[in-house]
Parts: sequence; C-alpha cells; structure tokens
Amino acid sequence: MEKSLKSFYKNYGSILLLLLGITIGSVIGLSAPEKVDYIKPLGDLFLNFLFVTIIPLIFFAISTAVANIEEANKLGKIIGVMLIVFVIGVIIAALGMIAVVWLFPIKETLQNSATEVVNLKDSSGNWGDKIVSLLTVSEFGELLSRAHMFAFIIFSFAVGIATRQAGTEGQAFLNFLNAGNAVMKNLLILLMKAAPVGLGAYFAYQVGTLGPQLFGFYAKPLGLYYGFGLFYFFVFFSIYAFIAQGKSGISRYWKANILPSITALSSCSSLAVLPLNLTAAQQIGVPSAVANVVIPLGNTLNKHGSSMSSIIKIYVCFVLMGWDFFTAEAIISAIGITILVSIVAGGIPNGGYIGEMLMISIYGLPPDAMAAVMIIGTLVDPIATVINATGDTPAAMLVAKFVKTPSTY
Repeated sequence: MEKSLKSFYKNYGSILLLLLGITIGSVIGLSAPEKVDYIKPLGDLFLNFLFVTIIPLIFFAISTAVANIEEANKLGKIIGVMLIVFVIGVIIAALGMIAVVWLFPIKETLQNSATEVVNLKDSSGNWGDKIVSLLTVSEFGELLSRAHMFAFIIFSFAVGIATRQAGTEGQAFLNFLNAGNAVMKNLLILLMKAAPVGLGAYFAYQVGTLGPQLFGFYAKPLGLYYGFGLFYFFVFFSIYAFIAQGKSGISRYWKANILPSITALSSCSSLAVLPLNLTAAQQIGVPSAVANVVIPLGNTLNKHGSSMSSIIKIYVCFVLMGWDFFTAEAIISAIGITILVSIVAGGIPNGGYIGEMLMISIYGLPPDAMAAVMIIGTLVDPIATVINATGDTPAAMLVAKFVKTPSTY
C-alpha cells in the first residue's frame, strides 16, 4: 500500500501540488482580495525566471536533438508513410477540437483582466515582410528575445545540423551541447518546483481581481477537452483500427489496448507505456519491422492529445485577448503551431514549453498568458497522456497497411 502511494505521488505529485497552489491562491483571492497585490510579485518572479530559462533551454534542446540524429535510423518508405500518418492524425485531432470550440464557444469574458488586451502582432505589411520578420532577424542579439522565438528555433536547428555535419571535428562542440542540455533540463526541474507558489500567486491575483467568474472561465475549456478527448479516444481510434484491419481490427485493438490505457492513466507517462504498446502491436498483428520503428518514434512524435491541448490553449488565449479565433488566418496559424508542438517539439525534451513560448511569440501575447496556458496544460495532462500514448498502436496499424506489410496475426 505504501509503495503504491509513493508511486502515485511520484507520477501525480507535481499536478497535485499545482492544484494545491491554485486552490490556496483561489481561497486567498476570494477571502482577501485586497491582499492579492502583495502576492502577485511572486507570480511575476516565477514567470520572469521561466522566460529567462526557456531561451537557453530551447537552444540546447533543439540543437542537441538534431546533432545526435543518426543517419542509420532512416528506413525509407516506412519512415515516409509514418510521418504522413502522424501529421494527418495530428491535423484531424486539431480540426476536431476546433469544431468543438466552434460548436460550444466560451462566451464568458474576463473584464478588467490582469492580462492586458492587445492587438494582433504587426497586422500591417505584406505577406513577404511578415514571413521575413517571422523567420529571421537582422541582428544576433534579437534572436535572444522571446519576441523572435521562431527565428531562434530555426537558428537552433541550423546549429544542430552544422554540428552533425562537422563530424569528429565538431565532437567537442557536441559534447558542450549535450552537457548544456543536461544542465538546462535540471535547471528547469528546479524552477518548476516553484510552480505551485508562482502560479498559485498568479491565480490568487486573478481571482481577487476578477472574482468567481474565473472558475467558470477555466472550467469550460477543461470540460470541452475532457469530453472531446474521451470521444476521440474511443471513436477515432476505433475508426483508425477499422481502416487498418477492418471490423476485426477494432476488437483486436481494444482487446490489446486495455493495459496500455490503464498504465498511461496511472503513470501519467507516455514512456512507461512504450513497451506495452510494442506488445499490443504484436498481439494485434503489426509486423515487428513496422512496430519497432513506428511505436518508439511515435512515443515522442505522435501526439494527438497534445494537438488538442494546443488548440484549446490558443483558443483560450484568443478569448482572453478578445480576438476572433474563427478566421482563416487564425485557424491556419493555430494548426501550424499545433503541428510544430505535437510533432517537432514533441521529440524534444520539455517541448511543451517550447510550443507555449512559440505560441506567445507568434501571436504577440503578454507574459501573463503563459500562466494561463501552463495551468490548462497541467490540468488536461492525464487524459492527454492517455491519448498520446495509446495513439501509437493504431498509427502502427495504419503504417503497416499503407506500406503493404503482411499482418502477422
């Protein structure tokens, strides 16, 4: 019993502490709203430290991930089909969540919000100028600003590619990147220990400023995510299994997917589910040549739950800012960010924070928006993990079908 409690705390401790911090902050905001101005600096300190940390973290994480890629891992047709399946799946999940927030919009508004309403970043200028300003900067120093996050990500990718091409001559620099990545990951772990206090203080300020309407504002997107997430989990994964293997594929998938689903929910870890997914794929009849490639890579790159989470975060930020989410430009940019967050950033340690920073940079959101997306991201994490982790097996089934690899069932 004691061992199971320790395991539960290890897996869910950070979420429970964050919920505790938010709860205490809410109580303070409701019972002593006149005191919240004294508490808000704690939230500002946390966010400022996070913003300072995230820049070097992104550089080391991305450049290291790219520099350590081995050419031998490329398996031609399987890899190509796998990436297509991953991207299409992520887009379907994103479009589904967009449809949900369109059908059930958040009508609540946060008047006098601590998050200042601003205009969409640089709406003037032609598309050429916008693309240039998004992808590049004119001075190296400007790369280090979170206002130019996308350009910084491209630079980090380029450094990783150049390091890889340098071979043995670049080994010393690769060692530096690996060491820097390890240091920054541990720095972020240390910083996130303060998240319950920092975000709790921010929440206290919001509750004290806005009152009980804040709870209704956050409850609606969480309810939408959990509702659609469960629907997607049961219905869409069944559809993917049907496309791959027909009616028999549905029963095979769910028979083999029970243990991975329970493990994902209890551990809150996609990595813990990986060996179970490999076993499930074998039971379903996915050839090992496909399963042994798709499922390990899918563990970091195939994130349907993160796709839906990205859309709900962007939508909430648009509501906070008073912007119209349902325009062609907003939806296209949201899907683009979602693909990057779910597939590209998914393969990078702490990629979720990179995605959130990219979102804030591209839309020109104020720093306070970071707290809102972090709160939502943490609260949807259990069901998002289940969807992320168990989506790799139907992806492997689809890849096996499209590369015309005979089933072993």
